[in-house]
Amino acid sequence: MIALLQRVASARVSVAGAVVGEIGAGLLALVCAEPADTEAQAAKLVDKMLKLRVFADAAGKMNLSLQDTGGGLLVVSQFTLAADTSGGNRPSFMGAAPAEAGRRLYEAVLRLARERHGVVEAGVFGADMQVALVNDGPVTIPLRIA
Repeated sequence: MIALLQRVASARVSVAGAVVGEIGAGLLALVCAEPADTEAQAAKLVDKMLKLRVFADAAGKMNLSLQDTGGGLLVVSQFTLAADTSGGNRPSFMGAAPAEAGRRLYEAVLRLARERHGVVEAGVFGADMQVALVNDGPVTIPLRIA
């Protein structure tokens, strides 16, 4: 699985002009399933997102995790993270899981995150979404769970 994490002061996702998920300080996680991914990898991804130390402690060092801070987690499906741009100017998305497998794994990420963390919001799988965020830092971390 692939994720792009952004430490945010705030973030929200809208569909057809209506806000469907919104958080204050925390992490925005753009998530993509690949064809061979499993629910075990989804669980590892959630663990990493919740435990990654990207928030400042009292000394200003990145020593605190999302679990430590109690911040929000906004999870948005994004198959374009699997883009292959090596063959020309039009990206190929063959590296992304088929829609039903992608949906199943995205829903597993959400379920596991909600079981393990108090503030979890989400986008709508497969929808045309608008994501607004204030990147804090900026801090942007790519993750790949094999």
